[in-house]
Amino acid sequence: MKANPNRNIQPAPNSGFFSDLSTRIKLILRLLADGRVNPLIKILPIASLVYLIVPDLAPGPLDDALIIWLGAYLFVELCPPEVVEEHLKKIRSSVVNQLYEERKTEFRPEDIEDAEYWEEPKS
Repeated sequence: MKANPNRNIQPAPNSGFFSDLSTRIKLILRLLADGRVNPLIKILPIASLVYLIVPDLAPGPLDDALIIWLGAYLFVELCPPEVVEEHLKKIRSSVVNQLYEERKTEFRPEDIEDAEYWEEPKS
């Protein structure tokens, strides 16, 4: 498989750590459910999570975190690029739409109150 220099599966540059983590988890879950992804590749993230349960030789959480990160990274890299891009666009568009909906305000006639406005004279 040849590398595509135009492939951009990295998170947005201005987003935060938890936002990137959330996007990556959503992407992995969507790719696991997608039938276009090879079933053998789907073993990677599942096996990395099983590694957490199975007692390992190296004590400490560092090796567990490394295995999970490596499994997730390899899984996304080995998935078909067009499928990854499709899911990333859907995830990003849903986040943008959600932010838009939260900021959008509609005024109903019953929300508007009748009031008077006057300026007090300056002393």
